Amino acid sequence: MASTAAEKALLIIEKCGDASKLRQMAVNARERGEISVAHAADLRLYDVLPSEKPGTFEHDVWRSIHALEGTLTNERVKTTRLGRTRPKIARIGEVETLKDLIMRKEPSEGFFMLLEREMADLTFEAVALRHPDRFDTAVLDAAEERLRSAGIETKPRTP
Repeated sequence: MASTAAEKALLIIEKCGDASKLRQMAVNARERGEISVAHAADLRLYDVLPSEKPGTFEHDVWRSIHALEGTLTNERVKTTRLGRTRPKIARIGEVETLKDLIMRKEPSEGFFMLLEREMADLTFEAVALRHPDRFDTAVLDAAEERLRSAGIETKPRTP
């Protein structure tokens, strides 16, 4: 794909709200070796998949889940769902699930997978920091520390 074709594709992706079109654009871009276009289509797909209102905590949580599931599905060439996270959310809710994962001694495998794929802003730690009103200070401190220890800069919190 020529540079201008890639630029054109990126503009289309930016405005696209159709999940099936975004999936197909990502597939086509991968077939052509345009990894940056495929990545952009994937990221946009993760924005449009959640049914929750954009900008909400719940939307951010489900963006993260879709990102991890989408990445695993693409790499394994088999539909993959987070078989422990989804049921846990159904049982105890998004806030408690994120709190449990963030407060674990060791980061989850998903945390590292998202970092390796340049999606640090989709980690549950980053989600918690974008929605500080949902978490107590201990959880926010743990989220900041985990991201910092992975070399990810965080914005200073206001008291």
